[in-house]
Amino acid sequence: MASASPYDLRFDSGRICLDLVATVGGRLSEAPVERLRGVEPLRVWLLGAGLVPGDTSLEAVDHRWLVRFRAARDLLHRIVHTEVEGHAAAADLERMNALAATAPPALRAVRTPDGTLVRALAGKPDCGALLSQIARDAVQLLTDPVARGQLRRCEGETCSLVYLDTSRGRRRRWCSSEVCGNRERVARHRRRVNPSISKT
Repeated sequence: MASASPYDLRFDSGRICLDLVATVGGRLSEAPVERLRGVEPLRVWLLGAGLVPGDTSLEAVDHRWLVRFRAARDLLHRIVHTEVEGHAAAADLERMNALAATAPPALRAVRTPDGTLVRALAGKPDCGALLSQIARDAVQLLTDPVARGQLRRCEGETCSLVYLDTSRGRRRRWCSSEVCGNRERVARHRRRVNPSISKT
């Protein structure tokens, strides 16, 4: 699992599109927890998700990028959560397809002074192209029967993160054993020690 970021960003859902969806948290019935609270968390997310190589200059990322990424995130959040249990609205699918239509950013192999090959963008990062890459990932996920069958919603009491369950036997209950799984084990232990504590 990727290490925690300073903005509580998660990079362990199994897909870039799901990592973007995870930038809003909390149970669906409750007020959402916004994790992309500004431009700097978005820059951290772009690097942490691996959407751009680690040494990419992100000076161009500004408030307009933040607005567009949040809008794309909200769209994919609706689609993914609806598709887990049913069918997303046709209008939302059309918006996702339109987002995916832009060419994704081109990568090239660049040799470093020590001879190692590293990834680099062919040009400056472009907001629309990066959003297109995320939308294409979502299209591939939702149209792949095997991957789609691995979609799960976390069973944690305060979590609604959707992730790919690639565990043996497909019995994974939580987005992360270290995060939500640990919370559940602690809560179970407290209830055992003090039976007057209810689950709610």
